[in-house]
Amino acid sequence: MGSLATENCTMEEHLEVEDNRRAERSRWVLNPPEPPGLWRELMGSIKETVFPHGNKFSSFKKQTGSKHFLSVLNGLFPILRWGRNYKAEKFKSDLMAGLTLASLSIPQSIGYASLAKLDPQYGLYTSVVPPLIYALMGSSREIAIGPVAVVSMLLSSMIQKIEDPVADPIAYRKLVFTSTFFAGMFQAAFGLFRLGFLVDFFSHAAIVGFMAGAAIIIGLQQLKGLLGITHFTNKTDVVSVIKVVWRSVHHPWNAHNFLLGCSFLIFILVTRFVGRRNKKLFWLPAIAPLISVILSTLIVYLTRADKHGVNIVKHIKRGLNPSSVHQLQLKGPHVGEAAKIGLISAAVALTEAIAVGRSFASIKGYHLDGNKEMVAMGFMNIAGSLTSCYVATGSFSRTAVNFSAGCQTVVSNIVMAITVLISLELLTRLLYFTPIAILASIILSALPGLINISEAYNIWKVDKLDFLACMGAFFGVMFASVEIGLLIAVTISFAKIILNAIRPGMEVLGKVQGTDIFCDINLYPMVVKTPGVLIVRVNSASLCFANANFVRERIIGWVTEEEGENAKGRTQVVILDMSNLINIDTSGILALEELHKELVSSGMELAIANPRWQVIHRLKLAKFVDKIGGERVYLTVGEAVDACPGPKMLNLEVLVT
Repeated sequence: MGSLATENCTMEEHLEVEDNRRAERSRWVLNPPEPPGLWRELMGSIKETVFPHGNKFSSFKKQTGSKHFLSVLNGLFPILRWGRNYKAEKFKSDLMAGLTLASLSIPQSIGYASLAKLDPQYGLYTSVVPPLIYALMGSSREIAIGPVAVVSMLLSSMIQKIEDPVADPIAYRKLVFTSTFFAGMFQAAFGLFRLGFLVDFFSHAAIVGFMAGAAIIIGLQQLKGLLGITHFTNKTDVVSVIKVVWRSVHHPWNAHNFLLGCSFLIFILVTRFVGRRNKKLFWLPAIAPLISVILSTLIVYLTRADKHGVNIVKHIKRGLNPSSVHQLQLKGPHVGEAAKIGLISAAVALTEAIAVGRSFASIKGYHLDGNKEMVAMGFMNIAGSLTSCYVATGSFSRTAVNFSAGCQTVVSNIVMAITVLISLELLTRLLYFTPIAILASIILSALPGLINISEAYNIWKVDKLDFLACMGAFFGVMFASVEIGLLIAVTISFAKIILNAIRPGMEVLGKVQGTDIFCDINLYPMVVKTPGVLIVRVNSASLCFANANFVRERIIGWVTEEEGENAKGRTQVVILDMSNLINIDTSGILALEELHKELVSSGMELAIANPRWQVIHRLKLAKFVDKIGGERVYLTVGEAVDACPGPKMLNLEVLVT
């Protein structure tokens, strides 16, 4: 009897020590560092984006003035870091890649300018300044910068609703430059303030559908150049375009344009097929568009086909990028529209560029910082808007060519830009007789890469709601407009987010015997529920106005079920595992207060485990911690369970036995 009493005393002392340690760890949870304010978070985001990785701001403050400046420069211009170790062997690879890239970029840039309803030289201008700025500030080694088909069509489809590019080309051009300026500002802001998540509202599924729909619309619009149609619709929906094409078939149209364009389209597609079958001939599909331009221009010049109805480019302005600072319309009636167009263009351009950059970076085995890419894209488009360029971004087709050509760094972009610059200075007169049909065929040849049927099928298999967003974007672009298509896709994506937020996943947890691990009782039937304790985990990042009442009602429902199932042992404590919650608003706190009142009125208690510092900070400010008692806040679920009266007495009995 004496030894038994001694053992009881020893066990009670042991439990008391454990209680003291548990109380101390609870104080850790209740007294975390104060979370940073909004201004500190914003400034921290800018510092992380501007300063190089590993250069903490605390050490930055200890540096001298010159080192301050160099550190900022290294953060903004990655070329200063890797450029020190740049060798001649890399330059040889970059030189060949840049020249190959230029051979594809020159004809594509001219074609995309026509797609944007601009004169041909503006496409070439966009292949000069933005790639040079990106080479200084960007971190992708393979991405090829310049105009792309989707953004070109996006700009023309929205801006021509405000200004007619035929009736008033100067006003239209000014609005293009202004929209480009706003696009650059938005992109830079996204990167500096780490707001890249805004671009993610254009989900992968939405982009797949949008790209496919845009590719079909772009292809139909190229029938104007391919058939030599003079009067064409400004609308972008498929019904309007097909009506115009159908009417033109019943009226005289020039077969020479069609024959010339289709011949070279077949030539480009055949070279692409050959290049895919034989990787050593990667250069053949890359230079095929330039060969097509040279040969077709020569044919038209020698045969004087322009006198027989073949439409040609005619005059391309010679010279370097002229300044367009005075053409920006930052005041006036269309500033709001220009900002809206800039925002949409910025988001679409960033989505395409970052997707392209990351896909090739993963092949090469390095990480691409999305926020720094946004800053680089933003500054290059701001600079472009001041030098007669429109929105530029990363092109998938040209990036693939750059990668296949063996580029080592972004110096290939510099080589490409210089080559285009020389062409602007010396070769524009030679392009006078270039047929419009060839530009249409070059654009058409690039479109199959935008239609990804296999990816759409994968989306259908994996997530039906994602597929709905994909099809919403596709049919919206096809039968309404580009903006409507994007709006439908974003709306469906938002609806999906709201649906998940309103009804978050919730789990009742049980303990894996012999461990301190707590798992979902439905997912792991072998786990054991603790008598008298209901452990609930909310699988949501936020407890807010959208889901707070649902969470409260679900917990009360489980408590009621427990009461009905356990006639002997009723629930005494509800433990709320907050490990997944990173935010809580006033509605969430109010729901917890109501839950606490209902439990107390039924003779139960509420405890919380593992709250994040932002959450516990707000719970303390709202005095919720005072209401449930600081001793009811625990570091882990295991400690919360051990602190409950039932399990504690059970543990004591086991130890005594």
